[in-house]
Amino acid sequence: MTAAVFFGCTFIAFGPAISLFLFTIAREPLRVIFLIAGAFFWLVSLLLASLVWFISVQISNKESASQQKGLLIFGVVLSVLLQETFRFAYYKLLKKANEGLLALSQEETMPISIRQLSYVSGLGFGFMSGAFSVVNILADSVGPGTVGIHGDSQHYFLSSAFMTMAIILLHMFWGVIFFDGCEKQRWFVVAAVVVSHLVVSCLTFQNPQYVSSLVPTYIIMFSMGIWAFYTAGGSLRNLKLCLTCKDKDFLLANHRPR
Repeated sequence: MTAAVFFGCTFIAFGPAISLFLFTIAREPLRVIFLIAGAFFWLVSLLLASLVWFISVQISNKESASQQKGLLIFGVVLSVLLQETFRFAYYKLLKKANEGLLALSQEETMPISIRQLSYVSGLGFGFMSGAFSVVNILADSVGPGTVGIHGDSQHYFLSSAFMTMAIILLHMFWGVIFFDGCEKQRWFVVAAVVVSHLVVSCLTFQNPQYVSSLVPTYIIMFSMGIWAFYTAGGSLRNLKLCLTCKDKDFLLANHRPR
C-alpha cells in the first residue's frame, strides 16, 4: 500500500508538469537550458529566505509559541517576495540573453520569444518549488507508519500531492502573466501575481483543514490559467480548433521533417 501511495502521489504532483516538459520543452535544447536556469533562480531565492528565517529563529525566543508562529508567517511572506523578486531578475536576464542571441543569430527574429521564455521559466520555477514542497512527504509515504492512526486526517499525502500540482501549474501561469506585465509595463499585473502568490501560500496555514486550503487554491489556479491563456494569445476559437485538430497553422508549426 505504501508503494501505491508513493507512486500515486508522485504522478499526481508531477504528472501534468512532466507531460508538458516532454511534449513542449524536451526536444528543444535552448528551452531546456532556460528551464534549468529558472529552477536555479528559484533555488537561490529559497536559499536566501531560509538563511534569513534561520537567523531570525536563532535570535528569537524559542519558548514563545506566538513568536515562533509569527516568524513562520514572516518566513512564508519573505519567501514569496524573494521568489517574485528573482522572477523579475530572471526576466531582465532573459531579455539581455535574448538580445545577445539575436545579435549572434543570422535570422532577423529572436531564437525564442518572450512568451515562450515566460512559459519555460515558469515551469522551471514550478518544478523546483514542487520538488522542495513534496519530496520529504513522498519519502515518508513509503513507511513505516500509518497516517491518521491517532485520529488525524488520512488525506495528508493525497492533499499534499494535489497542492503541489496546483503550485507547479500556478508558477507556470504566474510566469506567463508576470513576464507579459513586465514587457508591457503593466505593473498592476505584476502586483496581481505577487498578491495571488501570497494568498495561495498563506492558505496553507489552514491545514490540516485541507478543504479550506485546496478549494480556494484551485479556484485561483483556474482563474490564473484562464488569464495566462488569453495573455498568451489564446481564444475560444483557436482552443476549439486545437481540440478538434482543425488548427492548420498549429499543425504546420509543429510539423518536423524526418
